[in-house]
Amino acid sequence: MSLRFERVSKRFPGVLALDGVDFEAQPGQVHGLLGENGAGKSTLLKILGGQFRPDEGRLLIDGQEQRFGSARDAIRHGVAVIHQELHSVPSLSVTENLLLGRLPRRFGFVDHRAARRIVTERLADMGVQLDPDARLSSLSIAERQMVEICKALMQDARVIAFDEPTSSLSHRESEALFALVHRLRSQGRTLIYISHRLDELYALCDACTVLRDGKRIAVHPTMADLPRDRLIRDMVGRSLQDIYGYRPRPLGGERLHVSDLAGARLPAGASLSVRSGEVLGLFGLVGAGRSELMRLVCGADRASQGEMRLDGQPLRLTQPRQAIQAGIALCPEDRKEQGLIAPGSVAENINISCRRRDLRARLFLRHRREAERADAFIQRLRIKTPHRRQEVRSLSGGNQQKVILARWLAEAPLKVLVLDEPTRGIDVGAKNEIYQLIFEVAAAGTAVIVVSSELPELLGIADRILVMREGRIAGELPRDQASEQAVLALALPDSDLKA
Repeated sequence: MSLRFERVSKRFPGVLALDGVDFEAQPGQVHGLLGENGAGKSTLLKILGGQFRPDEGRLLIDGQEQRFGSARDAIRHGVAVIHQELHSVPSLSVTENLLLGRLPRRFGFVDHRAARRIVTERLADMGVQLDPDARLSSLSIAERQMVEICKALMQDARVIAFDEPTSSLSHRESEALFALVHRLRSQGRTLIYISHRLDELYALCDACTVLRDGKRIAVHPTMADLPRDRLIRDMVGRSLQDIYGYRPRPLGGERLHVSDLAGARLPAGASLSVRSGEVLGLFGLVGAGRSELMRLVCGADRASQGEMRLDGQPLRLTQPRQAIQAGIALCPEDRKEQGLIAPGSVAENINISCRRRDLRARLFLRHRREAERADAFIQRLRIKTPHRRQEVRSLSGGNQQKVILARWLAEAPLKVLVLDEPTRGIDVGAKNEIYQLIFEVAAAGTAVIVVSSELPELLGIADRILVMREGRIAGELPRDQASEQAVLALALPDSDLKA
């Protein structure tokens, strides 16, 4: 099925999200849709998936104009969109989520045995390893993301759009997805692929279209000979010779020392040390225990053994509030669920932690002080928002991450900043800005720990990399000795290395 958008425009209050965009994708092709957060990519996919209707222009499939009124309508016409946001039901099983609205029945009741058989067979066909009986709430974010992907593929769509499908996937899960994409392309399906990871775009896409500020900037009919700097310049409107912009800086003494720390989610004890002004990278495959260790460090989970020292003084944490008061802050992996108050404004999200110092007579908020602080951080971090009263959930992923960073920068003194997947789902231009903020924070004396699944990211920004495997620290590499091969040799189980 061929796909074509002709002069499509879409307006929201105060925003022209799409401005006369033309876009075309052909069967048997993976067509990349690129651009910064807010460029209009997701809006275009929501029109394709029936969530929005264009204000102007046409959507044509196999030359026939279509105006989908709902996601169900789009699916009925052979179109499936896999959105970055999860749309699953946590209280239901994997099988129930994959067949939601299409569960087989027998004598008027759901036939659970038949449903499980269907899902088991389809997962095997797709090469995906998921427990059909597992409740979704028990799965990791990566596994839940894979459920979303499988749900769309089980609808046998001929046009499939992927919106940041690997943002939460491990290296192994990403490889399984890539194999699946190649298989779908060989079957003659029309595939649209959105990602901020340039390596996978070059590995998967046959052609690409670049959007910027709601307009089509460029169409590249082949990716093979397209220079990366040209692609980045199309996306962000400027050249970024070095996206990481590493800045060496003098390091101080040991700021945080963790010895044999363990908890319910991390039964094996782990130890680490980080110095004032240091950017410490923490790498490991999904399930290695990176986030679990950081939750213990930040008081989000209670430790069952081990000890911590902050600036040489013993530190015992039983809740996040104690960590924050001690100068330790966490930007969690799932920023929308765990890091933001979605209905709240930008100003409220920036001020929510330090409000305890702004209460007048312990009863009233100092609104003027909060407004001034919010405006100062919006300007300093270049947060793109119409005003400080804007709901934070309406901002792009990169700007949401900046709001969380602003909240913790308002906590003075900030001694340790933990960033768990700080650039997940963020475009290349916003990544560069986040990296420069990390170096700025470190230069001020804060110890920064960056947890990331993107190995090139850690190689680009970290002064030193710790590698976790099976809940333990498997080794460490200083910047001048770190390489993809060296890090993966520590991260992979021995059986994988031998294979």
